[in-house]
Amino acid sequence: MTDLWPDAEVGEIISDGTVLSFEAEATITKGKCVYLTADIKVTQAAAAQDCIGVALKSVETGEFCPVCVQGIVKITASGAITRGQAVYGSDVDGDPLALADQAVDEGGTAKYTVYYSRRIGFALQTFADNDTGLIMVQK
Repeated sequence: MTDLWPDAEVGEIISDGTVLSFEAEATITKGKCVYLTADIKVTQAAAAQDCIGVALKSVETGEFCPVCVQGIVKITASGAITRGQAVYGSDVDGDPLALADQAVDEGGTAKYTVYYSRRIGFALQTFADNDTGLIMVQK
């Protein structure tokens, strides 16, 4: 796929947004999904987590990491994601995945329920596996 924002690196915020700083409890790589591990502390996701945003800087344990919690960020997709689809974090490498609605039986009637705590935003374009592109982080 053609990179729609070739001047931006993975992990760069390309819009006005909200960036918060958290202490890293482990090494974090720029452009990866992070989740809260303690009060005001984050770790890079390595499985499906209730992530809060995307790291905007690579940091070591104990350093402070800027995290986009709202805004447009360039990421690398894990698997196919369709534009407009919700995304969550993450695969084993901290990359976002497509979040599908989950069919559940609520009183005998199948309904679709989105697990909102898992969602970090939505795709602004269609991705193939390992494509780079833009997501809107909107927890």
